[in-house]
Amino acid sequence: MVYKKHKQYRLPGSDYSASGDYFITICTKDRYHHFGKISLIKKAATITLTDIGSLVAESIAAIPAKFKHVTLGETVVMPNHIHLIISIPFSAGMATSKPSPLQQTIAPYKGLKPLTPGSVSSVINHFKGHVKKWCNANGYDYFKWQPRFHDHIIRSSSSYNRISNYIANNVFNWALDENNQDGKRFRRDIRT
Repeated sequence: MVYKKHKQYRLPGSDYSASGDYFITICTKDRYHHFGKISLIKKAATITLTDIGSLVAESIAAIPAKFKHVTLGETVVMPNHIHLIISIPFSAGMATSKPSPLQQTIAPYKGLKPLTPGSVSSVINHFKGHVKKWCNANGYDYFKWQPRFHDHIIRSSSSYNRISNYIANNVFNWALDENNQDGKRFRRDIRT
């Protein structure tokens, strides 16, 4: 049986359980505004969170309690996406998982791999699953995440500072955000 070749979403050859800083963006399905609404009042921008948005903010804050080795940098909840910086410190005891025989048959060189405990993917998988499970149990079963997430490995302190500044000012710059369908830079090609 021939299996579909999967597109690579992570940087090939990178270990996402390795120590480092990772800039993560997670969007809602079709960029629907589930998390809140941004208001500009006298040169100040604020987001009023919905119930789902409040849970997302609480769930982000709870990541270090669930994953003891992970710390958070700057974070923000936007109407239809979130940004966060996840930091994984060096740990000589970090285990790497070995593909099962079935996974070797399906995707021997790349593609389908088990989640490595403590990796960025396992943290995001748990976070997204927790939010979706809460939504299903609380009458918000229409809520959906966009599949996968976007990541960027931060390699320098200047890059870290630039990304932190971008996240911190994201609410204020909502009119220029490519995810804002009412904004000046909305990208229709990212609506999937």
